[in-house]
Amino acid sequence: MGMFSEANKESTYSSASGQEGLAYVVLQVTLKEKLIGTGSGNLTALEEVINEQAAKGYRLHTITTASASSGGLMGGDRIQATLVFEKL
Repeated sequence: MGMFSEANKESTYSSASGQEGLAYVVLQVTLKEKLIGTGSGNLTALEEVINEQAAKGYRLHTITTASASSGGLMGGDRIQATLVFEKL
């Protein structure tokens, strides 16, 4: 399973430091594009990350995105969003 379970993930996210109580938090969310058509099939993952930080007292300060194509067997492009949250 290993490789295929990773390839089938719709989205993932990671944090820069993982420390609590910082003035700013940086997260990256990787969204998988739909195999057919356009647009991300899993914007709920992005919404969950934003709401999780809001519950901790942060607001979204900045968001940037980068797109990467995948020519692999499993297809589907990826969008990598970098989010900066500011403590209120």
